[in-house]
This record gives sequence, structure tokens and C-alpha cells, in this order.
Amino acid sequence: MRDRYLDFVNSSFGAGVARSIGLPRPEVLRRHRADRPEFGGMAAIGAGPSPALFDALIDVLQSVGMTGVAHESARGWLPLANEHGAMSGRFEPQAPDANASDRVEALIFDGTGIADSTELTKLYGFFHDGIRSVAKSGRIIVLGRPPETCGSPHAWTAQRALEGMARSLGKEARHGITSNLLQVAEGASFEGALRFFLSPRSAYVSGQVVRIEAAPFVKPADWSKPLSGKRAIVTGAARGIGASIAAVLAALGAHVIGLDVPAAKDALDQTMLGIEDASPSGGVHAALLADIGAPEAPAELAAALDALGGIDIVVHNAGITRDRTIAKMTQAAWDSVIDINLSAQERIDDVLLAQNVLHDCGRIIGVSSISGIAGNLGQTNYATSKAGVIGRVASMERVLQPRGITINAVAPGFIETQMTARIPLGIREAGRRMNSMSQGGQPVDVAETIGWLASPASAGISGQLVRVCGQSLIGA
Repeated sequence: MRDRYLDFVNSSFGAGVARSIGLPRPEVLRRHRADRPEFGGMAAIGAGPSPALFDALIDVLQSVGMTGVAHESARGWLPLANEHGAMSGRFEPQAPDANASDRVEALIFDGTGIADSTELTKLYGFFHDGIRSVAKSGRIIVLGRPPETCGSPHAWTAQRALEGMARSLGKEARHGITSNLLQVAEGASFEGALRFFLSPRSAYVSGQVVRIEAAPFVKPADWSKPLSGKRAIVTGAARGIGASIAAVLAALGAHVIGLDVPAAKDALDQTMLGIEDASPSGGVHAALLADIGAPEAPAELAAALDALGGIDIVVHNAGITRDRTIAKMTQAAWDSVIDINLSAQERIDDVLLAQNVLHDCGRIIGVSSISGIAGNLGQTNYATSKAGVIGRVASMERVLQPRGITINAVAPGFIETQMTARIPLGIREAGRRMNSMSQGGQPVDVAETIGWLASPASAGISGQLVRVCGQSLIGA
């Protein structure tokens, strides 16, 4: 579904009209394209006292081809960059009317050493100087520590304060700029997360806090194909978000099994054939028909996947809606939504785990919703099921940890799909505009986030929810 207002205000004529009468002009977001470089340009580096991640940060910037330029707060950056043989320089703040070519692609602040609220002044100095220097569709990334791991109440307090800064910057920056906080535990690798949040793949993910724990880090041989050799299953893959997830996982190198109900056979076949055509040199992808709500479905699915050699990635995307206010909702409408959206996930995973069909170091990713966070009028059943997905992810983290399996969820906001196209115009427009990007997301935004969580490089991320909502005001 197209956003005609976004198209209009970014056309030559529409841009002039928007300026003359003061209409808001959402930015056309820069998303990943295979024919364009994923990284490049400069990243301005700032820091609080005793930053702990400079060495790793220099290595990542070198590997993606970005140049780090040091703000005055990052006093140790330049000599360390020289030791690494990295190109660097000093950051010069840009005037609001500076040329686009002079702007930085990212602001990165290492706040891992902030141990007292008085040291938060370093945040002000860096972002006060730098916020106007970020290019359109640029990135703001704050690096901190998980507060609960800090050694003193003062440090815990200061590290928790970073969250308010990162979220607020996402609302102030505009121009398609995202802002996120990575809480990096001591000994944890954050390369996979940093690459994702620096890249166009994270175009619609903003205002998020991601905790990264120490875990065995498997560096992909090819960062453009981190899922090479992995086998993934995506439920509800025939259309919309599910079809996009299947396509992105395949593009990242996975062998994808798309699953949907028998009634969606034609659409599912078309989706999987499209994936084959887009990656003729890749592995064999397959379509699988099943009703995941059927009592026999988990055992039959486990047997089919076991016959293929098992599975590495499970994406629970299938879901239904049966909207009514609770007073008018039938028991059947309640039961069917809870069963498909939540209980079926539990039944399937229980069998896949018990029979070791899901390999060690595998990935389970559920698709929740903003409705599961904030609730929604006429969707008590849907919101309950999606909140349950969030609870399931949190509750299963420690259960799966001994096998190295991670479990996470994404929560889409307003995504341009056939389903949202049926929403009445006024409500649809409110859903599109009530976020920091002032626009709806695309199915690929959800898919790219799942692709990142499915990567071997995301081993330190588990039990978490990542919203793909353009920093929606709903549930904030």
C-alpha cells in the first residue's frame, strides 16, 4: 500500500506546496538496496569518562568502511585510531545550512564509563554540538552498560538515564534519523547489533534499547550472507509481512521453508517461486501447507523438518484477527485468536525442542505487535495474544540458554499491508503519522529486523522485544 501523502510532499510540486503552507514533510527513508553501498561516510565519536568500547568500535568502523572523527569529548580516540591504522580526524560541527556532503552519517557516543549522574553532562556537550550535523536518514547510537550489572547505585542510575536521552533524540532528530541505545555487557560483542543499527536495514527501528550479553560470538564469513547454510521456517509466509520475511532470510543466505494454510496455496507457491527467481544460485526453498492450529500440526511439522535435517531458525509470523469489543465478541472469536497467535507457537516449539529438531544455537523469533504493548479498542483477543508472545520470549530465555538458543520478538507498529489498507482513512492516517518518522513502515522493515536477530552474530541478544514502529507514540 502506498502512502500518497508521503509521495506528494516529496515530489517537486508537492514539496513547494508543503513549504508554502507549512505542511509536515516526512522523509523518504533510505532502506537497504543490493545495488547501493550499505555503509560509508563519517561517524562522529563522543564519549563520557573512561569509555570501554573504543577498540571494538574502531574495528567495526574499519570493517564497514566508515571513518570515525573525534569530538572533543572523545579524547582518547585519535591516538587509539592511529594505533589501529584507522583513518580519523577531528569532528567539526556543521551549520544548519551546511552541504549534505559535509554531514556525518552517524553520531556514536560511548557512555559505558559514566558512573555518576554528574557525568551525564558529557551527553549534552556531544549531542548539542552534533545533532545538526547528521545527514538525512542518519543514525544516532548510544553505547552503555546494562544498568543492573553496575557496581553501585550511582552507576545504575546514570546508565538508566541514557535510555531517556536516546529515546528523546529519536523524537528530536527528524529527517529520517533513528536513535537507539545498545547496553553492552562486559565481554559482549556488539558488532552484529552495531552493523544493523548503522545500516539502512534499521530504517524504521528507533527509540529502542537492546541489551547484549556476553555469549560465544560467531563472526559470519560473509556479512552480506550471515545465514548461509542455515535452514529457516516462516509461518504465515504467503503474503504481506510473512512473504517479506521469507524473502529477506533467503537474501541473507538461508534455505527458507514457507508455511501457510492450504487455502493460501497459490499465494504461497507464488511467493516461494519469487524467492527462487531472486536467488537462482542460492539453496532450494520450499513451500509447506499446514494449519498450525490443528492438533496434529506440531508432530507433522517436526517430522517434515526432521526429514530435511532439522531447522536453525523458527519465525512465528502466522496470526489472525477477529476484532470486536469484548461485549460483542464470541467465544469462538476469542479462542481462535489465542490459539493461532499464541498457543500454537508454544505447541510447535515444545515438540521441536523436545525432539531436537531445532538445532543447538538456533533462533526463535516471534512476531508480536504494538497492540500487545498498549492494547487496542476492539482487539482484546489480539492484544492478549500478542502480549503473551512478549511474555513467552521473556520466560523462555533462561530455559533455552543451556543450548545456546536465543528467543526474541519484534513488535510492528503501523505497517503498510493489505490489512492496514482496510482501516478507515482517518484512523489509518493517525496510525501513519503518530511516530517519530511520521509515516508507516514497510513489511521489509520487520523482515530486516528479524534477519538481524536470526544471525549467528546476535548470540548475545535473547529474551528481548524490539519494536519496529518508527518510535510510535502509542505505547511509548
